[in-house]
Amino acid sequence: MNRQDKEPAGRGGGSGGKRRAVLDAARAVFGRVGYHAAGIDTIAAEARVSTRTIYNHFANKEQLFVTVVTESAARVADAHLAILEHHLGEVADLEADLVAFAQDWVRPRPEDAGHLALVRRIAVEGDDFPADLREAWRRAGPSRVRDALAERLTQLAERGMLRIDDGRTAARHFAALVSTGWSGAEGGPFPGEREAADAATAGVRAFLYGHLPRD
Repeated sequence: MNRQDKEPAGRGGGSGGKRRAVLDAARAVFGRVGYHAAGIDTIAAEARVSTRTIYNHFANKEQLFVTVVTESAARVADAHLAILEHHLGEVADLEADLVAFAQDWVRPRPEDAGHLALVRRIAVEGDDFPADLREAWRRAGPSRVRDALAERLTQLAERGMLRIDDGRTAARHFAALVSTGWSGAEGGPFPGEREAADAATAGVRAFLYGHLPRD
């Protein structure tokens, strides 16, 4: 019996557990070595399943990669949307609430490390991927968070707490300012929690300097 015919025990029980194991392993392997260098055999070994199991769930490596990228982005986006709702669902003290949100938003989380590694690989190999892959990633993750933040900032402006012309532009400005100095997603070192919090606080104050209503 060859390797493809032999079915290892796998990390989870049943078809759903094996699919989850494959996705988790694929995210780790793609994050470590990139799309082109990742082999189905390597992913199968990481997941402790057979290559046949992978092909039972995914037609090819490209489909597996697209699924990993979009699902990973969606999971991170869901967490960020929960943070947004927790801190900005009801705003009483604008600066304090924005600082608390920004600090929580950029706080390094171990569970995000695998996704950030994947994002780094997309940045490095991005020119080799079809445009619709990047668009699918944006729709699943970054665009959802940006749109929700834009909506919340627009609501604050409607209450007279902020002065903004366009919510989406303001959301991009906010995200850029609170993550200034954090180069983890671009391949640089990940910040410590205190460093990330300080950068987020400074970013919120810079944002407010440009967007507080003028007397």
